[in-house]
Amino acid sequence: MKIFSARQIACSVLLIPTSVIPLAAIAEQTTNNSDASSTMIVTATQLTPSELDTPAAVTVVNGNDIRHAKPRINLSESLGEVPGLQILNRQNYAQDLQLSIRGFGARSTYGVRGLRIYEDGIPSTMPDGEGQTSNIDLSSVSSITVLRGPFSALYGSSSGGVIDIQSQKGKQPPEIEASSYFGSYGTWRYGLKATGATGDGTHSGDVDYTVSTQRMTTKGYRDHSGARKNLANARLGVRLNDVSKLTLLFNSVDIKANDPGGLSRSEWRSAPRQSPRGDQYNTRKTVKQTQAGLRYDRQLSLNDDLSVMMYAGQRDMTQYQSIPYTPQLKPTHAGGVIDLTREYQGVDTRWTHRGNAGPVPFNVTTGLDYENMQEHRKGYENFHMVDGSAVYGEKGALRRDERNLMWNLDPYIQTHWQLLDKLSLDAGLRYSNVWFDSNDHYITADNGDGSGDTNYHKWLPVGSLNYAVTDAWNVYLSAGRGFETPTITELSYRNDGAPGLNFNLKPSTSKTIELGSKTRIGYGLLSAAIFQTETDNEIVVDSSAGGRTTYKNAGETRRRGVELGLDEQFADNWKMKLAWTWLDATYQSNVCSDSNCNGNRIPGIARNNVWASLGWEPEEGWYASGDIHYLSSIMADDENTAKVPSWTTVGLTSGYKFRYSNMLVDAYTRVDNLFDKQYVGSVIVNESNGRYYEPAPGRNYGVGLSVTWQFQ
Repeated sequence: MKIFSARQIACSVLLIPTSVIPLAAIAEQTTNNSDASSTMIVTATQLTPSELDTPAAVTVVNGNDIRHAKPRINLSESLGEVPGLQILNRQNYAQDLQLSIRGFGARSTYGVRGLRIYEDGIPSTMPDGEGQTSNIDLSSVSSITVLRGPFSALYGSSSGGVIDIQSQKGKQPPEIEASSYFGSYGTWRYGLKATGATGDGTHSGDVDYTVSTQRMTTKGYRDHSGARKNLANARLGVRLNDVSKLTLLFNSVDIKANDPGGLSRSEWRSAPRQSPRGDQYNTRKTVKQTQAGLRYDRQLSLNDDLSVMMYAGQRDMTQYQSIPYTPQLKPTHAGGVIDLTREYQGVDTRWTHRGNAGPVPFNVTTGLDYENMQEHRKGYENFHMVDGSAVYGEKGALRRDERNLMWNLDPYIQTHWQLLDKLSLDAGLRYSNVWFDSNDHYITADNGDGSGDTNYHKWLPVGSLNYAVTDAWNVYLSAGRGFETPTITELSYRNDGAPGLNFNLKPSTSKTIELGSKTRIGYGLLSAAIFQTETDNEIVVDSSAGGRTTYKNAGETRRRGVELGLDEQFADNWKMKLAWTWLDATYQSNVCSDSNCNGNRIPGIARNNVWASLGWEPEEGWYASGDIHYLSSIMADDENTAKVPSWTTVGLTSGYKFRYSNMLVDAYTRVDNLFDKQYVGSVIVNESNGRYYEPAPGRNYGVGLSVTWQFQ
């Protein structure tokens, strides 16, 4: 594996110290809002190492920062401060955000691929690697932890990066919060949240609770982009006795959204708000998802702990696409309407032991993770013929009917060894197994049986050495192997047009090496990492025409880059944050059928991504802040013939907080894209008709208000 030169690595690490994340599966973490350097992470091992002391790249975003003077609608509002993360708002609630970590997930044309997302321990990523962010309730988030680098592999298949969301744990005294936001393009969000607890959480019968619900509606920046979303999230903790606790989790989301689709370059330049295919085909999507979880934690002894997480959910989705009727006349075409029902469930059981091997302290966590998903997928024509003409946006004849089953069963182990006073070793191993089984129930004379099954498996080792140069400066070196399977959507169609799953599509494997350091600076934390990832059998688009997309393996790719993060507080009430990512992601073999793509940039990935903010933020009274975001150009296709230009936007926020009796009032106003930059906010990778461009809004405004009443 090619790596950076010793001089490059040494210079980068000595000049820029960095931050990291815990090695065990993240269960819960707490943050001190007034002191960034005291950010603590509670892992499944019940240890509490700080970001400074954990040997992997991590950023923890505090829930108060996520809500402070923000709409609370999209993750893209608050995760710009995370190095290595590229998160773009597509202005399309039918297709979710465009999210990638160190380039993993960039190929996704909808939803999230190649990353693992968890909410209170429940995966928002299915066993095949396809996930979504639409069910995350930002009003009740306690923290969001973003893990990059080799140790992501310990979360199994499709873990190019990990995003772990934790809901607020109720505490005394009880509070009720009412919040609202009104912004440009008819955007309106309002919500209600209640938190509280009985007792201090340490005695039998003590209860803590958080219940949150909200509704969002928008007309959308672009034509045919209106949406409505209802969201609810709840968490209930019950202390059973001195050594055990039970936590109940519930989440529900209901979305109805129009789909404006992408634009060609000429369409974008002439009228960026238009949606010609959206209007013509009445493209839209409805989603209903409900899930529940149960976590049991028990202290078996002074040195042993047990945790069991169980969950189940159902997701119903119907989507109308912009596919002409002519391709749908082919006997093997799946139609222009997707009707999908998914049921998913899983169990993650882990045991943690702390002890000594002679003079060497150590801890070990071992567990077994089982995830299962069954889906009933139907396809229909998206038209009716009236007087010889196609009327689109109507569900027509059945063209696809199949039941798919996906599951994984992964044993894993993670260890930490304190070899010397300043030197520690962390290592882990996971055996990832993923099975696919498809049963085709739509079989005709011209459409053969597409049933089939396959499975993938891989050992995923990781390791890291951490050295404490001083009490405030650590340096680490880590390496590991990752594994990404095709999703069921990517397996659905064969490249030769014949029925059946695309069994020629192989999983991709990656090897990553990373060197970093991290240091406290005043009340803040400065972090940096330099890394390189080489991937074999990268999964890319092969062809996309007539509403059908096929995939293939790209041979070798390389991602190498540098990440820098700063979270600093100074002069009491001044706060400054900075995130910079330089990422060089290229093909190392030819993936194009009609040209040589060796050395081309991988589409969907910006080479430079810079985000910075500065604000005056006292506990009460007037506050104000400004932020700037720069994103360099992004290639839209493998051939690198289409490119989205670079852009820079500036935002300003001002507000006032005051207390009256038991009530806290926070009113604010914000301006985004202050200088009215006309730009493309996201790109549809390898769109076959050249409609790559998803325009972002110009200057836009918003006002918000939250009122919190505390019972005492």
